[in-house]
Amino acid sequence: MRTSRDDPPSRAGLRRLAGALLLGGALLGAALPAGSPAAALDAAVRTPVPASGYRNAREAVRSGVRDYNAGDKEGAARALEYAAGQGHALALWKLGRMYAEGDGVPHDDLKAFEFFSKIADENADEGPDSANATVVASAFTALGRYFLDGIKGSYVRPNVERAYEMFNYAASYYGDPNAQYNLARLYLDGTGVTQDVRQAARWFNLAAEKGHPAAQALLGQMLINGQGVPTQRARGLAWLTLARDAAEGPKDQWIVSLQEQALAAASERDRAEAQAQVDGFYRRSARAR
Repeated sequence: MRTSRDDPPSRAGLRRLAGALLLGGALLGAALPAGSPAAALDAAVRTPVPASGYRNAREAVRSGVRDYNAGDKEGAARALEYAAGQGHALALWKLGRMYAEGDGVPHDDLKAFEFFSKIADENADEGPDSANATVVASAFTALGRYFLDGIKGSYVRPNVERAYEMFNYAASYYGDPNAQYNLARLYLDGTGVTQDVRQAARWFNLAAEKGHPAAQALLGQMLINGQGVPTQRARGLAWLTLARDAAEGPKDQWIVSLQEQALAAASERDRAEAQAQVDGFYRRSARAR
């Protein structure tokens, strides 16, 4: 069977890969700080876990989600920390997101990295149809982003090869659109891989079909410019229009600008065809729900 760099690693290979996240050394590309035991990579060791006031991890997660939605993020963190100590994947993921964003807790990328690492280590055998699949895929994608830039002042050094492995696994095995988008960016920019705009277009397309706005916008631009794909101006404008429809706030202003430029330059025929494709996309999405 022909294999390529886009083939996801084997289960055994993934287990070794994920396990290395918590054991340090080769995967991190740097030794741990002096005096730091390998166990310090385990988020449960670094995070104080309150005395149990819950019957089980599931109850703690329910309580944490309830507190979070009610605006009590401190209470949510306490409940989630208890569930995380029991290895509950959703609790680990939610805490990772909270620390990554400084959402109700102090911003701490290293702590977030460790929570995501624990998910990868303990759920390496989760299949794409499992209950935890979305959480596991998201954790691998988050780890990929941390490896891309490293975490300043910590043992997590920039490691583009590891970032590629994280993105590629989540994109190929789990079909995660965020991972597919990040993988496409590596190919588009030639970061850690040989630049390959056709591969970039392929991964952007997979993410775009799942409603990823940034992937839709960049794929649309590539189709309009004939970059790595045959020029299809109407289809490119359609993707840009879908991306603009989903754009949120100032962070997505670049999407709005791209769509406005493409629309201004489009012929009436291309505009009409693009709108028909947009309408068709929404109809298919509604049927799929």
